[in-house]
Amino acid sequence: MVKGIILAGGKGTRLFPITIATSKQLLPVYNKPMIYLPLYLLIKSGIKNILIIVNKKDLSLFKKLLGNGKKFGVNLSYKIQNNPNGIAESFIISRSFLNTFEKVVLILGDNFFYGAGLFQNIKNAINSNKGASIFTYKVSNPQDYGVLQIKNKKPIKIVEKPKKPSSNLAIPGLYIYGKQVTKYAKQLKPSNRGELEITDLNNLYFLKNDIHIENLDDGITWMDMGSFDSYLDASMFIASLEKRKGYQVYNPEKAKNIG
Repeated sequence: MVKGIILAGGKGTRLFPITIATSKQLLPVYNKPMIYLPLYLLIKSGIKNILIIVNKKDLSLFKKLLGNGKKFGVNLSYKIQNNPNGIAESFIISRSFLNTFEKVVLILGDNFFYGAGLFQNIKNAINSNKGASIFTYKVSNPQDYGVLQIKNKKPIKIVEKPKKPSSNLAIPGLYIYGKQVTKYAKQLKPSNRGELEITDLNNLYFLKNDIHIENLDDGITWMDMGSFDSYLDASMFIASLEKRKGYQVYNPEKAKNIG
């Protein structure tokens, strides 16, 4: 069984003051709440059991918006992240949700992916026999991201915001793991900023030679909506798509019907 997790906690500090009173993932992206975008991706990937990790103060709002998932044809449940202790903490928070599973897909609640071939990439990653799968995306400013480090034409680890990147392959906020993920997450030590880093978790899999890398091609768009510019770009991108296509894109209520 493949399960899904959306991490929608955090404080959204890069979007202050508009996130002071509400979660970033509840803000509108053109004509839909941001949370709809990662939720659609998981549903369209065939995932029926999805956990949403949120701040305590926002829990009632998420439940009012999404409910138990029945209207989307899935089962939604919720967990609280009391403090922004890092992405990898998701697997400790969700350990009861992950009591039975084969693979789990984690997506960050402010990440947006779109394009032909995307769901085949996700399927490839899920079907990999490796313990973890990550995705890469070519960017012009790799120093601003976690980046795949390449040595002698071989990927060896991920480096956070390198001053001299060895590649332009950024790691988006979409990850797939097997049954050992909670065990490995518990082995992590907080970083200098006091967080359990997803990069440290992924690098554990690199050390074990147990990681699959799926490259997203130029036909796929990835946006991290955590800044004002990228948040605006995502809204304009979706508005343009819908005007051209004549229907709502990334509406989870129609995930079964729209490619």
